[in-house]
This record gives sequence, C-alpha cells and structure tokens, in this order.
Amino acid sequence: MLNKTYPYYLANVAVAANTDLEVTDKFSGEVATRVAMADAAAIDKAIGHAVEAMPALRAFPPFKRQAVLEHCVKRFRERYDELALALCIEAGKPINDSKGEVTRLIDTFKVAAEEAVRIDGEIVNLEISPRAKGYHGYVKRVPIGPCSFISPFNFPLNLTAHKVAPAIAAGVPFVLKPASRTPVGALIMGEILAETDLPKGAFSILPAHRDGADLFTTDERFKLLSFTGSPAVGWDLKKKAGKKKVILELGGNAAAIVDGDQGGKLDYVVDRLAFGAFYQSGQSCIGVQRILVHASLYDALREKLIAKTKSLVMGDPKDEKTFVGPMISESESKRLAGWMESAVQAGAKIIAGGKVEGAMFEATLLEGVKRDTDLYRKEAFGPVAILERFDDFDAALATVNDSDFGLQAGVFTDSLAHAHRAWDELDVGGVVINDVPSFRVDNMPYGGVKDSGLGREGVRYAIEDMTELRLMVMRETW
Repeated sequence: MLNKTYPYYLANVAVAANTDLEVTDKFSGEVATRVAMADAAAIDKAIGHAVEAMPALRAFPPFKRQAVLEHCVKRFRERYDELALALCIEAGKPINDSKGEVTRLIDTFKVAAEEAVRIDGEIVNLEISPRAKGYHGYVKRVPIGPCSFISPFNFPLNLTAHKVAPAIAAGVPFVLKPASRTPVGALIMGEILAETDLPKGAFSILPAHRDGADLFTTDERFKLLSFTGSPAVGWDLKKKAGKKKVILELGGNAAAIVDGDQGGKLDYVVDRLAFGAFYQSGQSCIGVQRILVHASLYDALREKLIAKTKSLVMGDPKDEKTFVGPMISESESKRLAGWMESAVQAGAKIIAGGKVEGAMFEATLLEGVKRDTDLYRKEAFGPVAILERFDDFDAALATVNDSDFGLQAGVFTDSLAHAHRAWDELDVGGVVINDVPSFRVDNMPYGGVKDSGLGREGVRYAIEDMTELRLMVMRETW
C-alpha cells in the first residue's frame, strides 16, 4: 500500500510542508494518500536553488552523472513492486501494465546512464577559403541552464523519466511539476535521487495546482520548458513562456492502416489493434483511435476485432486478469461518453462495448462515424476506436493526414513500396510498419507535428534540447 503521506522535494531535500493534496485510488474513488503541495514561494525558492546549482553541476563530471543514473536503476529494481502498485493505485492502470511501465522507467534511466558519458562534440573544418587558412573550429555541448518540467497523469513514471533522466545526463538542474492526480511515482523518484550526491539544487519535485504554478512557465530564470499534456494547455503555455526554449509533447488521434495483403495475418493484426486501442483504457496519446481497413478484409477483420474487444476483461486494476481499468476520472469518462453519444446521433453505430459507469468505460468499437464529429476529429483519450474501410492505399494515407494531429501512425502491409510511401507521405512524427502507432521504445526519437507538439523525446534527442552548442575558433598561426 501507499504511505499515508509523501513530502515534496525542494533542492534535493524532502519537505513535509503540508498534506494538502489528496490522491485517490482511481478504482475505488477513496483517498489513498496525501501529498505535500508547493506554493508559489516554494517554487520560487526551487528556481533560485536551480540557478545556484549551475556551477556545481558544470563541475559534476559525466562519470558521476552516470553513477547517479545507475544508482536509480538499481533502486528502481529493488522497489519494482512498490512502484508498480503505486502506479496501479494512483493512475488506475492495470497491474500488468503498471509493471510494464516500471520496466520502461528502468530502461529509460539505463539509456540515460549510457548517454551521459558520450555527449560529444565535433571538429569543424573552417578552411573553406584562403581567408580562413590556419583557423580551426571546435564544438562542444554545454548545459542549457535550469529547466522546467511538467509531466502528465497517464504515464507518471516513464514520461517523467523522459525529462528527468536526460536532465541528469546533460547536467542541467530542473524543477518538476508532476501531475496532481498522479504525483506519487515522481516523489518516490525524488526520494531515490535524494540518496545520491547530486549537487544541492540539482532537482526539485513540487506537486502544485495548475493555476498556482505559473512560475514553471513564465519565470525567465528557466531556459527550457518541457511540457507533456493536452494540446490546449501546451500551446497556451508556449505563448506565456517568453524567451525560453519550449518542448511540447501533446495529443494525437492516431490511425492504423490495414492493407489488403494482410488476410493471412488477421489474428496478429487484431491482437495488436486491440492492444493499441484499449491498453490502459485508451489513455495514451498514441493510442489507436482510427482503424482504416482495406475493403477486401473489412468484414473479416470487423468480426474478429468485435470478438476480441468483447473478450477484454474490465475491472479492478489490481487484478492481474484486468485489461481495462478506470479512466483517470469520472469527468473524463462523461466527456468521452458525450462525444460517443453525439457521434451515434449523427449516424454512427456502436458495434462492441459502449457501456459507461462512473470512471469505468467499456472497450468500445464504432463504425460509420462522421468525420466532422468530435469523436473523429479530436483526441478521444479513452477506450474507443473507430473502424472505417478504404479501397485505395493513397486515399487511406490522405485520410490519415486529414487531422489536426500528427504524432504516430501504424501501417500493416507486406508491400515495401507502400511502407516507404507511408513514410514519405504521412505527416506524423513516426510511422510504425506492421505494428500499431502505440509502439514506442525509449531511445527512439518520439514526438509529433501539427497540434501534436514541438521537439523530440528519446534520451539522446532530449539531451540535445537540454544542451547548447558552444563553438571555439582557434587561429593556430599569427
């Protein structure tokens, strides 16, 4: 079970300032623990300490940063079950998925430990004309400065890790605001970081209400803001961020195309589609929302996917048999149910699922959804997927692109030509061939275009954002 209370971390130190933030068990709705909540004064202090930590972090060599990350890997493994249970309770994530996320947390810190000692520069040949004879250029990467991180509720361990681990590897101090619905995993991470010899002020982890946390965005002492969350909030934060660099990992309404040559592989395709659509109650920005199926396979895939969807167990996330747990809140469930009802009124048909009770939303398939409805155009962020058929592959690509979002897309095909055409034509950050768009490995460049965001995560790519290039020109003869 969770501790009765958790402190926040200010300049590497646990501070039991209050117990103002109630964290609920998302399945039972009962208060599971209480967490210290930071006010504006605490956030301001944390930023000041981060600024003061810069000289010490510049002197903190790569092998020591690597040792910090390796310590975290060791402690995460030792506390594996505790972290998984905390995630299951605070996020309502089925326990098997929670264990999977702890594994990814470990992977992300492992990759960061490797990258910490290979942040290299380059030699630039400047002798491109006679006037530059005898001049040589040398480039290295230096920490950008204090960073502000705001992480989401849906992957409160691994998406936090994708900010924290690269920051440690890069040698930048940070102040993190974890999601107020799911702060516990980040605070356990803070407890483990506090065991290391990171310089004072290298990190602060401060749960705070969104309306009281403007300093995370507006304070000019921060040199970078990295936000993962909803598009509406993310783009608004960018407007307020001033001169700092902004990295946004936002939403999507990801599509998967099933080409006409997949008839002999439908069982595999259906299993992956069901996983991608309904994993952790669809609360993933790369969850499968739109499924485009070649007309020659549509009826057969439809039948199999309906059966698979109906077989998914919904219930208590602590039960290992559960695949679909609660959504993060009843209000989110009601929002999605309203979109579904509007789609049905506009002519859509529910072909599997559709039952909603409180925060529990049954895995649901629809067909005939009009393309101008919220359920089709916006990010569902819940266990709902839409089936539609296509006759022409190029037309299917155009349908996928007919979206305000562009995070990832999946294409099931045996055609190398179609795979490359999808890679060329789809206006997304990543194309996954023969799997769902929900697939992610933690060292790959991950991010989107259009309303899905700016920049890329994946440890090495995040390190690049958290560092700046510094050039030295040397004239060797004069």
